[in-house]
Amino acid sequence: MAGFPGVKAAPFTYASHVLAVASAAMVLVWCIHFRGGLAFESTNKSLIFNIHPVLMLIGFIIVGSEAIMSYKTLPSSHEVNKVIHLTLHAIALVLGAVGIYAAFKFHNESGIDNLYSLHSWVGLGTICLYGIQWIFGFVTFFFPGASPTLRIKSLPWHVLFGLFVYILAIATAELGFLEKLTFLESSGLYKYSSESFLVNFTALVVIFLGASVVISANAPARGDAPQGYSSISEN
Repeated sequence: MAGFPGVKAAPFTYASHVLAVASAAMVLVWCIHFRGGLAFESTNKSLIFNIHPVLMLIGFIIVGSEAIMSYKTLPSSHEVNKVIHLTLHAIALVLGAVGIYAAFKFHNESGIDNLYSLHSWVGLGTICLYGIQWIFGFVTFFFPGASPTLRIKSLPWHVLFGLFVYILAIATAELGFLEKLTFLESSGLYKYSSESFLVNFTALVVIFLGASVVISANAPARGDAPQGYSSISEN
């Protein structure tokens, strides 16, 4: 894929790591300090829900971000980086699935309908596409592996579709923050409270994280390199 000539990936890669740590810390403070903690089993059903934003952000988006940037951040060989790329995406997919399960569990045990919001529709679609992308990458580029010609032709589409799914994940997170904060404020949370500001700032950090990852993935490792990032080699 063509990258951004004259733009180096390194600053955006470093920024992505910093933003990932910041957003992880912020969502943990929100769910543990303001929302009371995390639990898979509890009479306080809100603690079950709290697993959802934590795993979807840290497990799905942040681990997925690191998987996308793994070829830029790790000095290993291509084959080693390929395994790391595949493994991190698998971890993100599993943690994302657990996070979605937590949301369904919370709804079912609280008597709340499922799949009624745009957030839930886009989110379910996103993780399904993520799974399809992972299976395609595994079969085509890892095992059993397609022919060299097919791999070369598939590579740009694999990268493009992967970034599309990643952007969908960021958009889903933004819808989730908005939806949850709207519910909380409708239930009496002061609109200018510390918690409200924290949720909004977390959402902003996630936007900047997504932008940094996409730029890092597309920008060449060197400012004078003619081509951008490719997550899977043709070889």
